[in-house]
Amino acid sequence: MRRFSLSLLRHISSSTALALTGTCRFHRRLCFTASRPQYRSIVPAHSCQQTRTESTAASQHIQDLSGPEQRLLNKLYDGLIGGQRASLAECITLVETQHPRKKELAQVLLQRVLAYRREQENRNGGKPVAFRVGLSGPPGAGKSSFIEVVGKMLTGRGHKVAVLAVDPSSCTTGGSLMGDKTRMTELSRDMNAFIRPSPTSGTLGGVTRTTNEAIVLCEGAGYDIVLVETVGVGQSEFAVADMVDMFVLLIPPAGGDELQGIKRGIIERAELVVVTKSDGDLVVPARRIQAEYTSALKLLRRQSKSWNPKVVRASSQTFEGIPEVWAKMEAYREAALASGELQGRRRAQQRVWMWSLIQESVLCHFQNHPSVREALPHLEERVTKGAISPGLAADLLLRAFSSSSSSQ
Repeated sequence: MRRFSLSLLRHISSSTALALTGTCRFHRRLCFTASRPQYRSIVPAHSCQQTRTESTAASQHIQDLSGPEQRLLNKLYDGLIGGQRASLAECITLVETQHPRKKELAQVLLQRVLAYRREQENRNGGKPVAFRVGLSGPPGAGKSSFIEVVGKMLTGRGHKVAVLAVDPSSCTTGGSLMGDKTRMTELSRDMNAFIRPSPTSGTLGGVTRTTNEAIVLCEGAGYDIVLVETVGVGQSEFAVADMVDMFVLLIPPAGGDELQGIKRGIIERAELVVVTKSDGDLVVPARRIQAEYTSALKLLRRQSKSWNPKVVRASSQTFEGIPEVWAKMEAYREAALASGELQGRRRAQQRVWMWSLIQESVLCHFQNHPSVREALPHLEERVTKGAISPGLAADLLLRAFSSSSSSQ
């Protein structure tokens, strides 16, 4: 347990003190240099004791970095904020790694990027500088085609667009096709766009465990619009809604009983529903589906006081309805910013993000605990033979874990 606590403490890296200033009444100002943070006191000695403690821990962690590690992080950070796509790709690879030491380096890098992004938001009047949009829907809904058309339109208007495409991992081999770039041929060649496919690697909810970190890195690299494409999802996989400013649900026409196929769980989280492939012979079914979803959304409880969910039709092939879809997205962003809901949503998402990482770390620590690993084979054997129930085996493992941890 002690090693686990130290590991968590190390994750609080070079800019943790800055993150605490928003919650501490008497705070300190953080000034970044290329190699390590420096803190300059702007208040008397009665500053928050917790801030000083975390600042000491963060500084100690920076001192633990070797020379090559510091040079690597400085190179990645400078390239990232300079807008270099190669550096952004390297940074995302670093946060996706499972190597313990590299995970710590990734947290140091993330803290620096978070401090840089917070400085940009302060210059922008406290408003977010980037717009995060999550796109979800069933397989074959046309998510990749829709993203390419929208992305090309936005880059043509002067925006920088980052696309985080999540591909499902095989439950048999563990591999992923990672074929989104092949479907976004025009957008992948655009210098104002960045496409990063990532495997789910067993993570549920249609996203990866590091999608949040990748969003932060894309924003630090200067991309003002971040589009997150999930895997083809069904009724309950809407974890992307807890990572983005706006959740867009894409549905195809003529796909059977749509209100049964994608049930309330995912519909009620959507700020915008787009009926795709509304062209040719599918125009009439698309209009019918639009009417059905419009009626269905009226029966659901509103998630926002400043916005009513909309249902629109669009075609990636004919470009019909695409500008109208983006106009709806901009209208939502303006309404959410004016009411303060967007800022509040991001603060709540930070809390969800923290707890999801805690759950992942605690589960990993539990599985690797000596007492659990010692008792696990015997209990698994007894469960498979039917000698004890899975619930009893789980209770015994938890009891072994808690008793040995409390004695340390």
